[in-house]
Amino acid sequence: MPADLDMGHRHASLEVVEGRQHDRQDDRRHGRQHLGPAVDRARQDLFKALTDDRAASGTSLAELAEAAGWPLPVAVRAIAPAAPGEAQQLATVLDDALAGMFAGRPCLLVPSPDPDTRAPFELALRGRFSAVGHAVPLRDTASSLRWALRLLALTPARAGLDARPVFVDDHLSTLLLLQDEPLAHALAARWLRPLADLTPRQSERLEVTLLAWLEGGGAPEAAKALSVHPQTVRYRMRQLEKLFGPGLRDPRTRFELEMALRSRRLMAQVRRQHSRVGRRTARVVTADFTPLVVGRMARVNGL
Repeated sequence: MPADLDMGHRHASLEVVEGRQHDRQDDRRHGRQHLGPAVDRARQDLFKALTDDRAASGTSLAELAEAAGWPLPVAVRAIAPAAPGEAQQLATVLDDALAGMFAGRPCLLVPSPDPDTRAPFELALRGRFSAVGHAVPLRDTASSLRWALRLLALTPARAGLDARPVFVDDHLSTLLLLQDEPLAHALAARWLRPLADLTPRQSERLEVTLLAWLEGGGAPEAAKALSVHPQTVRYRMRQLEKLFGPGLRDPRTRFELEMALRSRRLMAQVRRQHSRVGRRTARVVTADFTPLVVGRMARVNGL
């Protein structure tokens, strides 16, 4: 198909999708106006039952779902809007969304028959900063909500036309490494102790070199990643071997060191980003900045 015809076809398809979505929104608004208090209560009770760590019985969930008019799906995704007031708006936009409170914040649950499908979320959440959890079976609904909220807390918000959803699926390794920051600090302190007596500049230079060497597997690969001469990497690696000893050749030690280095870098990245957000907010300046684990952090995160 010629490129211009293919582009035209895509635009037409998007217009059809948007048109159908607007029709569904009108239908849902009309239908929800006629929901009685009993159905509203049932939907709230169902949300609480699905997100409670104490697993509800299949029978009680089925009864609540029938009373709420919300057929139980095989899997769900959580959506955590950055602006709490947008939850009800999104409930009218997304198909079969179930709204409720979790950890003191309005959130949504949406059936997710295909964990790889994103288009409906990206379209509905366009212009709204929010976090979309990973698809989980019903028994793990609370997990999808928790990680969506955690990602929302870690990611600097975008405003206006730049606002878009972030997906937990894109940040799994980051969330895993930063799920307990005191533990991540302890991991870094334990395995990077040989660098403690160096100056901050020396330590940072050797940390960057060691991580590039661990990821690349050798001096030439590390030199290419760091844009330095291979001899520079070899010189720094000799320094590191003196500090860490033969442990650098041990697979377990190398694994622990890589986790420690990635954790430390991710925590530093998050601190810098939130510091930048604070400064810009104080100056009432709205400008673009790199979201979590994008750009330079992508290689560190193995993406």
